[in-house]
Amino acid sequence: MRVVTIPRFGGPDVLAMAERPDPVPQRGEVRVRIRATAVNRADLLQRMGAYPAPADAPPDVPGLELAGDVDAVGPGVDRLAIGDRVFGLVGGGAYAEAICTHERALAKIPAGLSWEEAAAIPEAYVTAHDALVTQAKLTGGESVLISAVGSGVGTAAVQIVRALGGLSVGTARTADKLPRAQELGLDHGIVAAGGTFADAVKQVVPGGVHVVLELVGGSYLAEDLRCVRTRGRIALVGLMAGVRTELDLGLILRGRVTIIGTVLRARPLEEKLAAMRAFEDQVVPLIARGALKPVVDRVFSLDEASAAHAYVAGNTGFGKVVLKV
Repeated sequence: MRVVTIPRFGGPDVLAMAERPDPVPQRGEVRVRIRATAVNRADLLQRMGAYPAPADAPPDVPGLELAGDVDAVGPGVDRLAIGDRVFGLVGGGAYAEAICTHERALAKIPAGLSWEEAAAIPEAYVTAHDALVTQAKLTGGESVLISAVGSGVGTAAVQIVRALGGLSVGTARTADKLPRAQELGLDHGIVAAGGTFADAVKQVVPGGVHVVLELVGGSYLAEDLRCVRTRGRIALVGLMAGVRTELDLGLILRGRVTIIGTVLRARPLEEKLAAMRAFEDQVVPLIARGALKPVVDRVFSLDEASAAHAYVAGNTGFGKVVLKV
């Protein structure tokens, strides 16, 4: 099979095609013939040497999500069969023509979705649903602030909040992404000029939001504390703006604010599988009914992985960038 490798750390141009043997599924695993995958920030960081793959993933083949069809099953598999169309998350290795993974790390693709649409779903929707509903305990009707609202996770979060009957406020660094997010159900869009947005949020939600989905990190967290209501929850997912900032601890104490740090890739297998089961039970039915829709910005071929990485690094996209295999 063909795979995209990271022979050395560096810019997008270091990515190279290589040949590897087809993997063989072990007990509880299936082999998926990958039809499409997608580009994530973690892939860019791994390519630069800043985010090593977990021990159960190939160290030099990026790729965290996939859509494809099962073409081989290992002993003990009882949920999936050869020919099933599936999508899901892996620790790495999805920039390839095939992969073996635990059958419970996958879900069946609802009818009517293309391979490219299906590949744009797992990372965005599993991350958003896990952070908002499982970790931050979002309930129907609550208000949510979503940073980087034009990102893959951001566009998924907007739709999840809408499906729960909540109110969403989203920030973006450029105004052009906000109307597109509003088409997905965003209630209020704010340009985070210079990384400040708390005053604007409090104008549209005077009492403060119940939950913040923080996808940027850095100094954004200090702003989040200024616009979350008493007993609010902040789910910290991304660190694009850096890993350090200065916080007013008094705001945390007086507001009894809960800050939750969450990451999927580094979790133990059982926790990852639990997140996938919640996704399958609570999110996939909404996708099947058309209540939630993938947002595909651009599609590249697997051979164009370098160009896809460069495009994502430019921060001009809206939604997901997909690699067709």
